[in-house]
Amino acid sequence: MGLLTQILGGLAGRALGGRDSQRGGGAGLSPVLLALLPVVLRMLQQRTQQGTGMADRASGIGDLLDQLTQRGYGRQAGSWVGTGPNEALPPEAIEEVFGQEEVHRIAQQAGVGDDDARSGLSQLLPDVVDHFTPTGTLPEGDRLTASLDDYLRRL
Repeated sequence: MGLLTQILGGLAGRALGGRDSQRGGGAGLSPVLLALLPVVLRMLQQRTQQGTGMADRASGIGDLLDQLTQRGYGRQAGSWVGTGPNEALPPEAIEEVFGQEEVHRIAQQAGVGDDDARSGLSQLLPDVVDHFTPTGTLPEGDRLTASLDDYLRRL
Protein backbone atom coordinates (compact mmCIF):
# COMPACT_ATOMS: atom_id res chain seq x y z
CA MET A 1 0.00 0.00 0.00
CA GLY A 2 1.38 3.40 -0.98
CA LEU A 3 1.93 6.30 1.34
CA LEU A 4 -0.79 8.40 -0.28
CA THR A 5 -3.31 5.57 0.05
CA GLN A 6 -2.37 5.14 3.72
CA ILE A 7 -2.75 8.85 4.40
CA LEU A 8 -6.07 9.16 2.62
CA GLY A 9 -7.35 5.94 4.15
CA GLY A 10 -6.50 7.20 7.62
CA LEU A 11 -8.09 10.58 6.97
CA ALA A 12 -11.20 9.01 5.50
CA GLY A 13 -11.46 6.69 8.51
CA ARG A 14 -11.16 9.62 10.88
CA ALA A 15 -13.73 11.64 8.93
CA LEU A 16 -16.15 8.72 9.00
CA GLY A 17 -15.55 8.04 12.69
CA GLY A 18 -13.68 4.80 12.05
CA ARG A 19 -11.09 3.27 14.32
CA ASP A 20 -8.41 5.62 12.97
CA SER A 21 -10.39 8.46 14.55
CA GLN A 22 -9.57 6.94 17.93
CA ARG A 23 -5.84 6.77 17.13
CA GLY A 24 -5.43 10.15 15.45
CA GLY A 25 -5.86 8.94 11.84
CA GLY A 26 -3.31 8.96 9.06
CA ALA A 27 -2.33 5.34 9.69
CA GLY A 28 0.30 6.49 12.19
CA LEU A 29 2.01 8.70 9.64
CA SER A 30 3.97 11.82 10.34
CA PRO A 31 2.00 15.01 11.05
CA VAL A 32 4.38 16.74 8.61
CA LEU A 33 3.28 14.46 5.76
CA LEU A 34 -0.35 14.97 6.69
CA ALA A 35 0.16 18.75 6.65
CA LEU A 36 2.03 18.70 3.33
CA LEU A 37 -0.39 16.46 1.44
CA PRO A 38 -3.13 19.04 0.76
CA VAL A 39 -0.50 21.63 -0.19
CA VAL A 40 1.08 19.25 -2.70
CA LEU A 41 -2.28 18.24 -4.16
CA ARG A 42 -3.36 21.89 -4.51
CA MET A 43 -0.02 22.74 -6.12
CA LEU A 44 -0.44 19.98 -8.71
CA GLN A 45 -4.08 20.93 -9.22
CA GLN A 46 -3.20 24.59 -9.90
CA ARG A 47 -0.40 23.64 -12.27
CA THR A 48 -2.74 21.27 -14.11
CA GLN A 49 -5.54 23.84 -14.38
CA GLN A 50 -3.11 26.47 -15.70
CA GLY A 51 -1.92 23.79 -18.07
CA THR A 52 0.14 23.93 -21.18
CA GLY A 53 -2.74 23.52 -23.58
CA MET A 54 -1.80 19.93 -24.27
CA ALA A 55 -4.79 17.66 -23.74
CA ASP A 56 -2.69 14.48 -23.66
CA ARG A 57 -0.50 15.56 -20.79
CA ALA A 58 -1.04 16.11 -17.10
CA SER A 59 0.85 19.38 -16.97
CA GLY A 60 1.10 19.57 -13.16
CA ILE A 61 2.84 16.23 -12.87
CA GLY A 62 4.49 16.59 -16.28
CA ASP A 63 6.01 19.94 -15.33
CA LEU A 64 7.22 18.55 -12.02
CA LEU A 65 8.84 15.60 -13.81
CA ASP A 66 10.45 17.96 -16.32
CA GLN A 67 11.89 20.07 -13.49
CA LEU A 68 13.26 16.98 -11.78
CA THR A 69 14.81 15.74 -15.03
CA GLN A 70 16.41 19.11 -15.76
CA ARG A 71 18.02 19.06 -12.29
CA GLY A 72 19.46 15.57 -12.75
CA TYR A 73 16.75 13.53 -11.01
CA GLY A 74 15.14 12.07 -14.14
CA ARG A 75 15.89 8.48 -13.18
CA GLN A 76 14.12 8.86 -9.85
CA ALA A 77 11.17 10.73 -11.39
CA GLY A 78 10.82 8.12 -14.12
CA SER A 79 10.64 5.37 -11.52
CA TRP A 80 7.64 7.08 -9.91
CA VAL A 81 5.71 7.03 -13.18
CA GLY A 82 6.84 3.53 -14.09
CA THR A 83 5.23 0.45 -12.66
CA GLY A 84 8.30 -0.72 -10.71
CA PRO A 85 9.55 0.41 -7.30
CA ASN A 86 9.88 4.14 -6.61
CA GLU A 87 13.42 5.44 -6.21
CA ALA A 88 13.99 7.80 -3.30
CA LEU A 89 14.58 11.49 -3.77
CA PRO A 90 17.09 13.09 -1.38
CA PRO A 91 15.71 16.04 0.63
CA GLU A 92 18.35 18.37 -0.83
CA ALA A 93 16.86 17.77 -4.28
CA ILE A 94 13.67 19.52 -3.21
CA GLU A 95 15.33 22.90 -2.90
CA GLU A 96 17.22 22.35 -6.18
CA VAL A 97 13.93 21.72 -7.97
CA PHE A 98 11.61 24.20 -6.25
CA GLY A 99 14.01 26.86 -5.02
CA GLN A 100 14.40 28.15 -1.49
CA GLU A 101 11.52 30.65 -1.70
CA GLU A 102 9.04 28.05 -2.99
CA VAL A 103 10.08 25.55 -0.31
CA HIS A 104 9.57 28.26 2.31
CA ARG A 105 6.13 29.11 0.87
CA ILE A 106 5.11 25.43 0.89
CA ALA A 107 6.37 25.07 4.47
CA GLN A 108 4.36 28.12 5.58
CA GLN A 109 1.20 26.84 3.90
CA ALA A 110 1.61 23.48 5.64
CA GLY A 111 2.54 25.07 8.97
CA VAL A 112 5.90 23.28 9.18
CA GLY A 113 9.55 24.31 9.14
CA ASP A 114 11.56 24.47 5.92
CA ASP A 115 13.66 21.41 6.84
CA ASP A 116 10.53 19.41 7.61
CA ALA A 117 9.03 20.52 4.29
CA ARG A 118 12.12 19.40 2.34
CA SER A 119 12.20 16.05 4.07
CA GLY A 120 8.45 15.53 3.83
CA LEU A 121 8.27 16.48 0.16
CA SER A 122 11.09 14.09 -0.67
CA GLN A 123 9.00 11.31 0.93
CA LEU A 124 5.61 12.41 -0.38
CA LEU A 125 6.28 13.33 -4.02
CA PRO A 126 7.31 9.84 -5.18
CA ASP A 127 4.10 8.34 -3.85
CA VAL A 128 1.85 11.15 -5.09
CA VAL A 129 3.25 10.88 -8.62
CA ASP A 130 3.10 7.08 -8.48
CA HIS A 131 -0.50 7.18 -7.28
CA PHE A 132 -1.68 9.43 -10.11
CA THR A 133 0.19 7.45 -12.80
CA PRO A 134 -0.93 3.88 -12.02
CA THR A 135 -0.58 2.63 -15.60
CA GLY A 136 2.94 3.97 -16.03
CA THR A 137 1.83 6.95 -18.11
CA LEU A 138 0.71 10.49 -17.40
CA PRO A 139 -3.08 10.85 -17.33
CA GLU A 140 -4.83 13.44 -19.46
CA GLY A 141 -5.08 16.83 -17.76
CA ASP A 142 -8.85 16.60 -17.29
CA ARG A 143 -8.62 13.17 -15.66
CA LEU A 144 -5.85 14.34 -13.36
CA THR A 145 -7.79 17.46 -12.40
CA ALA A 146 -10.86 15.35 -11.56
CA SER A 147 -8.73 12.96 -9.46
CA LEU A 148 -7.01 15.80 -7.62
CA ASP A 149 -10.36 17.50 -6.97
CA ASP A 150 -11.70 14.23 -5.56
CA TYR A 151 -8.75 13.76 -3.20
CA LEU A 152 -8.87 17.37 -2.04
CA ARG A 153 -12.58 17.01 -1.23
CA ARG A 154 -11.73 13.97 0.94
CA LEU A 155 -9.24 15.99 2.94
